[in-house]
Amino acid sequence: MDLYPFIRPLLHFLDTEAAHRLAIRALKGGFAGKVSEPSDPILATRLFGLDFPNPIGIAAGFDKHGEVPDQLLDIGFGFVEIGSVTPKPQPGNPRPRLFRLPADRAIINSLGFNSIGHAAVAENLSRRQAGRKKPRGIVGVNLGRNKDSSDPVADYIAGVRAFAHLADYLVVNVSSPNTPGLRALQGREPLAELLIAVMAALIDVSRNLPKRPALLLKIAPDLTDADREDIASVSMETGIDGIIATNTTIDRPASLIDINRGKVGGLSGVPLMDPSTKILADMYRLTKGRLPLIGVGGIASAADAYAKIRAGASLVQFYSAMVYEGPKLAERVVRGLSELMRA
Repeated sequence: MDLYPFIRPLLHFLDTEAAHRLAIRALKGGFAGKVSEPSDPILATRLFGLDFPNPIGIAAGFDKHGEVPDQLLDIGFGFVEIGSVTPKPQPGNPRPRLFRLPADRAIINSLGFNSIGHAAVAENLSRRQAGRKKPRGIVGVNLGRNKDSSDPVADYIAGVRAFAHLADYLVVNVSSPNTPGLRALQGREPLAELLIAVMAALIDVSRNLPKRPALLLKIAPDLTDADREDIASVSMETGIDGIIATNTTIDRPASLIDINRGKVGGLSGVPLMDPSTKILADMYRLTKGRLPLIGVGGIASAADAYAKIRAGASLVQFYSAMVYEGPKLAERVVRGLSELMRA
């Protein structure tokens, strides 16, 4: 039985960040439960040399510090992306910085890469691997830069060196709207410089690893046609392994009606579904289907996940919908996608 509809009104009386911390503690305590049976084999997906039990992942932003990846796998996700993680600990932007828009089934966040830093997150991930011959489940790490950094390329290289031995894939996040100057790294020349340097570092550090983790790029939905063409071209030329489309948007659709619609930050949730899927489809077209894509933005149902796959995604992720639907949503989306695939 899903108790979340009964608990949600109480959680939504809490400050949004306080409710999130409570959710993390509930997962740590095992209160979210576990799926009763493994994913339908029809959903099994092989990508980046990894075997995903299903293509449904939880996006970066939920488990920022690598505290509950195994518990998230337990509730039905096929893979987990933690972070964003910055080299040095930083508090992020002043509170309040996380806002629910229940009338729009959306979230606005201006968190600003709040992170406990590379060392502490790496320790969390090392602890889950201790005593295991092979860690269970697929876990990626989303890398960010420090707000006060004078050398963002060095920050991402530091992330590669900190997590290459702990992650199945790494994500270069240059698309958060809440770190000044970050999105400028999506331009052709700075992006090429960044990805070439990060890929070189990853190849170097992976010489002593059984397998090189995949390297992905996470992009914004707020891109011009020229931006998209440049990103597709640079991604193909630098040899990265895939693109995640998309991060949150700074746009405010006219359809928004919630009282919090004017808050500053990145908008996620249901209103992001259509614009992020358009970017996803464009990236599939521009890369001619030769670069694996992960579709993110606005997913709240199996039908939404299937729409992303039809638009070109090999894998999909969500997070914001769990604020309104609870932890059982992962299991429902996986089951519903299985039914759609079989139909």
